[in-house]
Amino acid sequence: MKRLLTGLALTSLTIAPAAAETFIATNWLTPVHIINEQPYQRFAEDIAKDTNGDIAFEVYSSGSLVPAKSTMQGIRDNVAQLGIVYPGYSPSELPLNNVLNDLVFTSDDALAAALAYTEIGIENEAVHGEWNENGGIFIGGYATPVYNFICMQPIRVPEDAKGKKIRTAGGAQTQWVESLGGVPVSVPIGDVYSGLSRGSLDCTMSDPTNLDKGNKFWEVAKSVTTLPMGVVMGATYVMNPSFWQGLSEERRQTLLDHMAVGIARGQVTYAADVDAAIKGSRERGLEIIEPSPELSKALETFQSNFIADLPEKSVETRGIKDPSAVIDAFLASQKAWKEKLSKIDRTDPEAVAELIRTDIYGKLDLASFGN
Repeated sequence: MKRLLTGLALTSLTIAPAAAETFIATNWLTPVHIINEQPYQRFAEDIAKDTNGDIAFEVYSSGSLVPAKSTMQGIRDNVAQLGIVYPGYSPSELPLNNVLNDLVFTSDDALAAALAYTEIGIENEAVHGEWNENGGIFIGGYATPVYNFICMQPIRVPEDAKGKKIRTAGGAQTQWVESLGGVPVSVPIGDVYSGLSRGSLDCTMSDPTNLDKGNKFWEVAKSVTTLPMGVVMGATYVMNPSFWQGLSEERRQTLLDHMAVGIARGQVTYAADVDAAIKGSRERGLEIIEPSPELSKALETFQSNFIADLPEKSVETRGIKDPSAVIDAFLASQKAWKEKLSKIDRTDPEAVAELIRTDIYGKLDLASFGN
C-alpha cells in the first residue's frame, strides 16, 4: 500500500501527544450516522469536557480527511490518530478480520457480535497482530443490526425467494440467495430505493434501520421478513501506535473508559433504532413477517454448512493459514457474551460500557499494551 504523501501527512508525522493538544479523528460516515454520532461526535465532546481539554479530538466526517478505503493508511501515516475502519476495504491487508466478517453471516445478536469482535481483536494474537502489521492498534468494534429481507412481495417460505432479484452485499449473502433459487444483484445501497420502486429489484438484504434512516426503504417496500441473516462488523476505534505510545497510563485509561461508552452507545442506539423502524414500518402498512419454520430451517442448514466450509475456503481464497482456531475463538466469545448480556439491562449504555471496561479493557496491562 502506497504511503500518503500529502503535506498534511508529512506534517502530521511529527505529532506527539502533549498537554491540551487537539488530535485528529477520521470517520467516513456522516456526522449523524450512528457509528459517527455516538462513538465519535459524542465521544469527542465528552472526553474534552471530562479532561478539561487535556484530551481533545477534532472529528473529520464523511471522508473529508481521508476516504473510507484509505483510512487504515491514514492512521498508519499519522494523518489521523484515531479512525473507523471497515476490513472489507482492505481484504489483502486484513484477511483474518475479513474471515470473521464472513463468519458473522451466522450471527443473530449484533451486540454480542460487536463485543466478541472487540474482545478477539484485542486478545487474539493473530487478529490483533494483523492490525499491528498494518500500522494500527485495534481498540474496539461495531456490528450492524441483524439483516432482514425487505421486499416488494413477501418472502415467507424458501420457495418465495425463487427467481426474485435480491440485492446482496456479496460473500455469504450471495451464496445464501443462490441456495434459495434467488438472483443476487450487486448494486450500491444508494440505488436500492429506485431499484425497488422501478422493479429492477424485488428485495434487498438490509439491516432494518435503512427502512426509516437515510435510505427510507419504507416509502417503497411492502414487507419485512425478520429472518436473522447475520451482521456486518468493523473497527470502531483504530489508533496510530505512536499516538498511543506517547500517552501516559492515566490518559490511556481515560481514553479506554470513554471508548467503552462510545461502543456501548453505538450498539444500544442501533438496537433502539431497529425497534423504531419496525414499529414505524408496521404503522405505515408494511407487512412484518415472522419467518416460517421451513425458511428458518433452510437458513440454519446453510449457516451450518457455511461454518464447516469456511476454514478451507478462506485458505484457498484469502491465502492464509487455517483460521479454524480464530473462528472457534470468536464463536466461543460470542456465546459467552450472549450469556453475560442476559444478566444486565442491554438497553442501558452505561451497563454495557461497564462490562466492556471490566471484562475486556480491565484485563489489559496499560504499561505494555500497544508498545
